[in-house]
Amino acid sequence: MACPGGDDGFTGPWWRYPPLRNALLAGVIALSAWLLMLAGIIGTTLETALYWIAIPLGGYIWAREGLEELFEEHEVGISMLMIAATAGSGILGLWEEAAALVVLYGAAEGIEEYTFARTRTAIRALLDLAPKEARLLRDGEESTVPAESLQPGNRFVVRPGESLPTDGVIVSGESGLDESPVTGESVPVDKGPGDKVFAASINGQGMLTIEVTAGFADNTLSRIIHLVENAQDQKGRAQVWMERFGRRYSPAVLATSALFLLTPWLGFGDSTVWAERAVILLVAAAPCALVISLPITMAAGIAGAGKRGILIKGGAHLEHLGVIDTIAFDKTGTLTHGKPQVTDVIVLNGDESALLAVAAGLESSSGHPLARAIVEHVADRGIAALQPEGFLSLTGSGAQAEIDGVLRYIGKPDLFRDMGLSLAEVETRLNELQTTGKTVVLVGSQTQVQGLIALQDTLRDDVQAVIARLHAMHIRTVMLTGDNRRTAQRVAQQLGIDDVRADLKPEDKVDAVTALLADGPVLMVGDGVNDAPALAVATCGVAMGAAGTDAAIEAADIALMADDLGKLEEALHLGRKARKVSLQNIVFAILVLVILIPAGVGGFISIAVAVLAHEASELLAVANGLRAGRG
Repeated sequence: MACPGGDDGFTGPWWRYPPLRNALLAGVIALSAWLLMLAGIIGTTLETALYWIAIPLGGYIWAREGLEELFEEHEVGISMLMIAATAGSGILGLWEEAAALVVLYGAAEGIEEYTFARTRTAIRALLDLAPKEARLLRDGEESTVPAESLQPGNRFVVRPGESLPTDGVIVSGESGLDESPVTGESVPVDKGPGDKVFAASINGQGMLTIEVTAGFADNTLSRIIHLVENAQDQKGRAQVWMERFGRRYSPAVLATSALFLLTPWLGFGDSTVWAERAVILLVAAAPCALVISLPITMAAGIAGAGKRGILIKGGAHLEHLGVIDTIAFDKTGTLTHGKPQVTDVIVLNGDESALLAVAAGLESSSGHPLARAIVEHVADRGIAALQPEGFLSLTGSGAQAEIDGVLRYIGKPDLFRDMGLSLAEVETRLNELQTTGKTVVLVGSQTQVQGLIALQDTLRDDVQAVIARLHAMHIRTVMLTGDNRRTAQRVAQQLGIDDVRADLKPEDKVDAVTALLADGPVLMVGDGVNDAPALAVATCGVAMGAAGTDAAIEAADIALMADDLGKLEEALHLGRKARKVSLQNIVFAILVLVILIPAGVGGFISIAVAVLAHEASELLAVANGLRAGRG
């Protein structure tokens, strides 16, 4: 059997696809021979001669693949069973049946391979959404150049209604962009100077000048296509098991068929009858529908997800999506927008400006969302941040640095409690702020707390509805966060999340996911970078809003290109549908074998009927498998 996914894609009409074209021509010749013989226009000799032409024409491609598999990989595949069945039919003088077998099997194999080729072509067609030319801007003058020639640092112009040729950063102009080719979300996103934009996005109402950040071959759209194509070749455990089964099952069928040929020598029946049954067994017992049931489903599911802006990096991960019953969410940037705002500043020692100057100095070297919010707030107030020296990130707790010759700290209340400082003076206020869902960081030294800063993040607009729909799918939801328990519980209560694990450092998140795994498969959703250890431990790791972020795409098993939790729900539905379709195909394929094998061995069906039933079952499995990519 041909290797699924081995084709580089095919863009022509189906009847020009080589395996299908050959099977079609062979079918025309064989059918003509049968009709002309039936009409009495030609004799048996010429009819047989026409079959001799049709058989090598229709069987050349798949027979060559079967022989290559035998001699190069030392494996007896399904194609070898068909070769033996064709040869056996010919030896018995059943050239009409031999031709029918070659044509029908060749057509079925051709349709299967064509389906894989078109699956790859469908996802690769996304590249056509990006224009082939760009308006390069050089020395204030525009010139039209091939999109492939754009290099990082070049600038190009995009007018309203045009698509972007590659990734970049907006230099000037504002507009709403339809990013559906990359993110799967067609609602326009408003963008302006400094914002990232992606290849194939459709510009709305404004004229944009964009600086290239990635060449055509390396842009986000090209990476999506590359990842999806690679993912289709990554096999799940069920698929690997099925292929191993096929490698053992096919030789067993061939050996059993050979034993049938020996049966007359033991005095059990006519040699011609047993020879026909041996040929029928080769056809009836060939597990084509069984072996093809999983790869076609996985390929269709992964390609369908890719077109929706969901990157599933292998068949195993698509399989896992179908059995997930627990989802663990990081809070900041996943359930919330990840853009907290400073809401309260309380000074215990000194004045507010001094407190904020120290806080901004301590946070200036951190990339944490809370740190960025504090730095931006201080800058908006027109307060200059103090210069830190010897900055050190205290993972999961805060940060420290020397400012004005004094070692200063910023971080969670527990950071200061662990240093032995009393927080009695602010305990009541601290509890009030945390109860309302705010995150509080303290600023101070080893001897005193200078003050506290409260921040609050806003929940994503759709997250409550998504959590409700996940519960309707009988999925348990858990929040894992480094935030304090009061704030975490407040957010979880608003969203209806089942369980909360708070005050977690990165290593604690790993332990939390490991504990959850004891109860079944766990899907972890995070930003793909800070939560990388927990994402790696989970059954499936999902990165949100991964468009344009190499680290997020690499860290996760599944990347949601849009910053939209609704895509997670889509991914789960795709996984469940792929699993359902796979099980349907497996049960159907086994049922076909259970019916055909006894019928063939018992002599209740002819070679022609066995061939027709066998190939029809394979085509039905392919057609059903394609449904996995349709959501």
